[in-house]
Amino acid sequence: MSTPISVEFTEKMRGFVTRGETDCETGFDSGKAAGSAIMFKLTIIVPDVDLFVEFPAEEGRAEGYVEWAQGGGRLAVERGMFNCFVDVGNPISNVRNMRYRLFLRNPQGELFTFSGHKEVKDDARPDLLETWKDTSTLFTQIFSGHVSAAQEASAPLIASGVLHIVFWEFLQQLTTFEAKGGTKVQQGAAIAKFGQTFLGNLLDVYAPRFRTLQATGEKNGRTIPQFTLAGVPHAKATTHPITTNDGLGLSLLRFQHLEAPEPDDVVMLLHGLTTSTDMFIMPEHKNLVTYLHEHGYSDVWSFDWRGSMRHPYNTTPNNFSLDDIALFDVPAAVAEIRRHIGPKRRLHVICHCVGSLGFMMSLYGKAVTGISSVVSNSISLVCRMPGWSSLKLSLFPFVWSYLLRWPTLNPNFATLPGPGIAQGKLFAKAVSLFHGECDVPACHMCSMMWGAGKPAMWQHENLADVTHRRTGDLFGAISSSYFWHVRLIRQRGMAVKKDLTDPKYAALPNSYLEWAGEITTPTLFLSGEYNKVFADSNVAAHEALNKISPGNRNELRVVKGYGHQDVFMGKDNDRDVFPHIVEFLRKHSH
Repeated sequence: MSTPISVEFTEKMRGFVTRGETDCETGFDSGKAAGSAIMFKLTIIVPDVDLFVEFPAEEGRAEGYVEWAQGGGRLAVERGMFNCFVDVGNPISNVRNMRYRLFLRNPQGELFTFSGHKEVKDDARPDLLETWKDTSTLFTQIFSGHVSAAQEASAPLIASGVLHIVFWEFLQQLTTFEAKGGTKVQQGAAIAKFGQTFLGNLLDVYAPRFRTLQATGEKNGRTIPQFTLAGVPHAKATTHPITTNDGLGLSLLRFQHLEAPEPDDVVMLLHGLTTSTDMFIMPEHKNLVTYLHEHGYSDVWSFDWRGSMRHPYNTTPNNFSLDDIALFDVPAAVAEIRRHIGPKRRLHVICHCVGSLGFMMSLYGKAVTGISSVVSNSISLVCRMPGWSSLKLSLFPFVWSYLLRWPTLNPNFATLPGPGIAQGKLFAKAVSLFHGECDVPACHMCSMMWGAGKPAMWQHENLADVTHRRTGDLFGAISSSYFWHVRLIRQRGMAVKKDLTDPKYAALPNSYLEWAGEITTPTLFLSGEYNKVFADSNVAAHEALNKISPGNRNELRVVKGYGHQDVFMGKDNDRDVFPHIVEFLRKHSH
């Protein structure tokens, strides 16, 4: 039988109580006005961490003293008990109590009982301030004599009030954790286990809605199947595999209207990073492929490049950059489309986010030619970001790669199936504490990963509820490699090659604006009014190219009321967004 390992730490709290008052908050206010201060300094001892974690009702010990002038000065704790996260009501309620019961004796020999509890609960949409308030607020009542919990209802109540933890003393408290028994390794594990249980209970309380959400892979968690083609029932869908020159297997999905004749104009779509073709064929509303078919563009190809969640390459560490998309992915896809449609039919491109950045780098890097027009959403050749996004991008790739050592970052961390509290799950739940604007953890993670805002990716009102709730099915995991290149592009303010010394990329320009004056492909620069991912990048790109090539056929549309991703995934895109796209395509189709 192994020897129990104990954990102890020191805690200080300060506040005010009022004699003769029964309500804690009133007692605090009256006591503060009268200067009736109270404080304690306790050493909390958990004799057996494993038992304490397994059984929340298990008591720890509290040793120390209480300072209370109206109670006779410094009161010694003759016996103290501490419970952490005891259920209130039932085991699945979102209310927990942290309870303190201190049997006191003052210098004059009088006996008191200090009964306190911290009420940890999810009132509505939590944030970090609410969490701190709950875990640092101790509602306190003081009784005459030594009184058990069962005796409180009939015991003489002397005073009531509230105590709080001062933040700097909380920071000091974190340095007092100590384990005893076992080896040094076991002691460290015991402290980590206690801390993880503490944080895990907080997350269970503040994220009850997240607990009820099904994990991404569970059948009952989906109302729309993942990777479904149900959004294009009028189309013949065929898959076209391709192989890039650097050895990756990618794919195109071709959607041909069942009743339309072969058109002169063909459209190619490119999704954003870690999304997929699915963002263009969503069944819950009129999607882009369907809209294009209805308006004369009956041959549409959607390209799942290496950043697609339909391929495995995002889920393992890699060294891919945006240059790989430009040099290898886009040319291979265009070549495959041309093999089927021939050299004379006009090929138009609609591209989004990093897919847009990669395609425009390919076009302006002269890796691909023969494009009749481009619709670029959110970002293309110039990069601007909100301040908070820029700060995250400056720091987070380093933290992610070198400190956390996570192979990938996943919007679905919070709901990934499996036992225990993994680091990723803890991280995702902690992120949710900063995002009280909705109850979809994958939405919170997307905001953390890609932009600045609550939410960052879209305006909530533009999404159908089912779209919002299946965020985790529409966005997948990603390794850090792309972030390093986007970080460099953000620093330079424009699309640049990541590695100037690698001969593999010698065919590409160091700056993708270097040959901009020679590119005549008309482009519609599209951006949402509230783009909190790449801000006004496409507005700046339109201005920059107009200066380089005055009189070009480029256009700009800023879509009112929209953000970044909802430009293609919104429930009313067929009314607010798609008409701008078709209008531009028609200008360059005949």
